[in-house]
Amino acid sequence: MATEKTEKPTPKRRSEARKKGQIARSPDLNAAVSLGAMLAVLTLTGPSIVHRLEIALHDGLQRASDPSLVGAGGLASLERSVAGTLAGALAPVVAVAVVAGVLATALQTRLRPSSQILKPSFAKVSPRTGIARLLGPQAAVEALKATVKVAVVGGVVGLVIWGRLHSLAGLVGVPPGEALSIVGGTVRRVAWLALAGLLPLAIADWAWQHRRVEKQLRMTKWEVKEEGRQSDMSPEARAAIRRRQREQARRRMMAAVPTADVVIANPTHFAVALRYDGTKPAPEVVAKGADLVAAEIRRIATEHRVPIVEDPPLARALYRAVEVGQLIP
Repeated sequence: MATEKTEKPTPKRRSEARKKGQIARSPDLNAAVSLGAMLAVLTLTGPSIVHRLEIALHDGLQRASDPSLVGAGGLASLERSVAGTLAGALAPVVAVAVVAGVLATALQTRLRPSSQILKPSFAKVSPRTGIARLLGPQAAVEALKATVKVAVVGGVVGLVIWGRLHSLAGLVGVPPGEALSIVGGTVRRVAWLALAGLLPLAIADWAWQHRRVEKQLRMTKWEVKEEGRQSDMSPEARAAIRRRQREQARRRMMAAVPTADVVIANPTHFAVALRYDGTKPAPEVVAKGADLVAAEIRRIATEHRVPIVEDPPLARALYRAVEVGQLIP
């Protein structure tokens, strides 16, 4: 059938989708890459970090045993010293993880971030659309992914802790350096095994996201044919067609004004005509315009005795956030 989207998206369709932020990207892949980079840095710098922490811990315990520190602000100074040492030791690791996550995002978006996703939209905060997202198939997939990730990480932690339960239980009375080494080795093993389990899931998630976006971008045969026809036209011919289409859309919009139940207006700048027939969950925008078009909407509404309510903030918000044919959020 002509309405079935059986054709692959054209380069133009892909370009328009990228501008709108419709790109396959996986947050799970970003997290896995960041974790892998962090573990790689820890593997290289781990001994020096443990050594610095051992010195700080040993020095802190010695200073804490000094009675002169109690009640003289010495404990606060000791805490700041230990925290500073810890932050200095881990700062390079955190920085590498952040950079790796940013690079993973950049590679997934092909270094073409979109400003469209940052624009405010009523639809993003609409309770109706929010409930639809929570109950939709995408939410079910996300819930399944979260369950699998929790199971993988929980299983890894449980297996590692169970295998090292004896050594961990014997940490009491162990010298600080040896205790740090045992705990650090346990944490490192948990992290590497968790990464080994999460990385395949992240790759599978990216593949699924890519397939989902590709399916959304597929086109009908008529759309492909129409795009090719317009590409072969001269710029002047395309501009003339767009003008005619805009004029036809404007005439259809003006013809719908008498069917509206109310017009929300700013006295001089904006007008939005709303219709509510009870069969839809919210009023529908049947016409909107600014300046001269707004004046024409008000004139037609007056002729057909459609109530006009002057509410400038609401008129501006509806004009900017809701398109003709859409329901107000």
